[in-house]
Amino acid sequence: MNSAHRTTFRQLWWAPLLCLGVAWGLGLTPLVHSLEWRTLDWRTAFRVYFQQTPDPRIAVVIYGDETDAASPALQWPPDRSVHGDLLRFIAVGKPKVITFDVIVDATREGEGDAKLANVVGLLARRGVKVVTAAFRNSEPGEPAPGMEGPTRPLQNVVGDLDRLLGDKDAVRPFPLLRAVSRYGFADIPQGSDGVQREIPVVVRIGRDVFPSLALQTLMCYLDVPEEKVRLRLGDALYLETPARTWRLPVDETGRFLLNYRYDRDELGDDFATYSVLQVLVQTNAFYVEKKPFAPKPPPFEDRIVLIGQAVTGKADAGATPRSGLTPLVLVHANFINNVLAGDFARRVPAWAIWAGALMLGYAGLWWLADRSVLVLCGGAVFGVVSYLSVGVWSWVWWSWWFPLTAPLAGFGALQFIVIGNRIVREQRQKQEIKGMFGSYLSPVLVERMAKSGQLPQLGGHEEEITAYFSDIQGFSSFSEKLPPARLVALMNEYLTVCTDIVQDEQGTLDKYIGDAVVAIYGAPITLPDHAFRACVAAERVQLRIGELRAKWRAEGDRWPEVVWNMRARIGLNTGRCVVGNMGSRSRFSYTMMGDDVNLAARMESGAKAWGAYTMCTEATKLACAHHGRDRVVFRPLGRIVVKGRAQPTEIFEIVGLKENVTAQTLEGLGFFRQGLACYQAQDWAGAREFFERSAKLEPHQPGTPGVTGNPSRIYLDIVEHFKADPPGANWDGVYHMKEK
Repeated sequence: MNSAHRTTFRQLWWAPLLCLGVAWGLGLTPLVHSLEWRTLDWRTAFRVYFQQTPDPRIAVVIYGDETDAASPALQWPPDRSVHGDLLRFIAVGKPKVITFDVIVDATREGEGDAKLANVVGLLARRGVKVVTAAFRNSEPGEPAPGMEGPTRPLQNVVGDLDRLLGDKDAVRPFPLLRAVSRYGFADIPQGSDGVQREIPVVVRIGRDVFPSLALQTLMCYLDVPEEKVRLRLGDALYLETPARTWRLPVDETGRFLLNYRYDRDELGDDFATYSVLQVLVQTNAFYVEKKPFAPKPPPFEDRIVLIGQAVTGKADAGATPRSGLTPLVLVHANFINNVLAGDFARRVPAWAIWAGALMLGYAGLWWLADRSVLVLCGGAVFGVVSYLSVGVWSWVWWSWWFPLTAPLAGFGALQFIVIGNRIVREQRQKQEIKGMFGSYLSPVLVERMAKSGQLPQLGGHEEEITAYFSDIQGFSSFSEKLPPARLVALMNEYLTVCTDIVQDEQGTLDKYIGDAVVAIYGAPITLPDHAFRACVAAERVQLRIGELRAKWRAEGDRWPEVVWNMRARIGLNTGRCVVGNMGSRSRFSYTMMGDDVNLAARMESGAKAWGAYTMCTEATKLACAHHGRDRVVFRPLGRIVVKGRAQPTEIFEIVGLKENVTAQTLEGLGFFRQGLACYQAQDWAGAREFFERSAKLEPHQPGTPGVTGNPSRIYLDIVEHFKADPPGANWDGVYHMKEK
């Protein structure tokens, strides 16, 4: 890891602790707790499309509007003899347990109570267990000594009983009914937002602990007596049967986190649900009246049948995770389904969530804090999406509850700090970069450097670049014929044109030396095609100088003739050089150094000796061709040894850009190459012939303003020299330059 990472980590080491610590604290507040419940409800609603069907051992019978409206005798609340008929008809289907989620407490006048109690007693003798409902109450219930029936409080309870849902007394079924049936408590307390998401498995009445309605139903279905029930608050409730021990996880208050799946919103599979009217009519038609083609009554064999009430305006209903108004009998049904199917909701331990969040927070700070804002934002989005995906799909497939609100709030706050810190740092770096390099880099390069977020390496470091040198031909005559103010104006116009083109091709201005322009291609920002860009820039400068000559000529007497004829020579070389901020501690500049830089300067000064205006080395030509293919047209000028070097260098003239080179020039280049081949073979006569032919087609002809020679004429002179004084049999074709 580099020092930048360590610096950022040292600066923000406190951020994960602060953000996640505050988020953990907020997660304990009622507001965030309520929001977390809501996110769980959303996941529960989404899960409907993926969940399995409910346990087939559970059936629900609803006393709803269609039953209430069918007959005056069936209007809610009906005479208790109607309840007896309903139980009797359901019992025809041979269920194992019938749970009556309706409060039938005080004794009524008439024979209805006795008939209902007689039916329940008869069913008990036939092996059909009936469970009725009670609820807690602060006022004393109806006393009935000796008629408590089979319901008994649980004895094996470990934990603080005062934390259980409870009251002083209870409203129980009327005495005749509770004498022949078990009862359980139907209390389902609402959450802070009115939604039932947890169900108490037991209820405390005084100092006695009784099963809830759903638990009593399970005890009857599994044939578990009270003495085989063990409750450890904060752990679980255990139901011991000969085959196995059923474990129901509970919290310290004896509540069970409901894994609520099935409702009546038609979004997915639901419990097998029937209306009271359907049971009464179909059973009567099939078994009593024995009508032909009568539909068979609902199948209840060996099932748990839960009876609830949902008459509009009188409904025993409430809000659930899937609906704003649901018959509460479905809450009991979902609880029973959770137990029978082993389908429990599981809370991910808080310590695991926050320890994992802290570890990931520090890991992200260690590895990503120094990345670009785009990477940080992408990492933040990835983190949020990943955690949301884990939270959603863990609930969908495995019922693991990952809290979302507080962890994501902490993560978001951490990202805000980290990204904010990165933005501030980038802005500072951009200002440093623009202040440091804005004077000699193109705006494009300055912007690229600023966006990269990385300051160039201070001091010298080695880099492959293309060095660019240009100089005005015969500049001393300009100084003689122009007063200083006019000379400055001319040079400003000329240097502006040259610099704009250099920077437009993403070169870096190194310095001005009088009329000379020195530039770097490939540093401080790496350019893979730096040689190609340097060659294009050189040719564009030559073309623009031609336009300036025409402009100055058109301005008439403002400029002397020497200005009309201005020409520049440019030299290029590609190689590894040392680049960086060099100078004294108090004053430095970004520049380049090395043998290849000196060779580029020799290309500029030596171009005059070869009658060329833009000259480069073989290294530049090859690198340019690699990226620019044949767009730049080169002319080989042979091999030379420049003054101060021992090794020969292949040199080339940049003739122009392909789109600007005429067919006549291309023909002349062909003759020139043939002449050069003859020259290197010491065929002086052949060389002279081809060079004379190419000389006639040269784009720069002596007599043209500012032109004193061209490569063909230079080689004609060299050929004449060697013809008179041959170099010898061992000559290697290398020309040794005597001047810089």
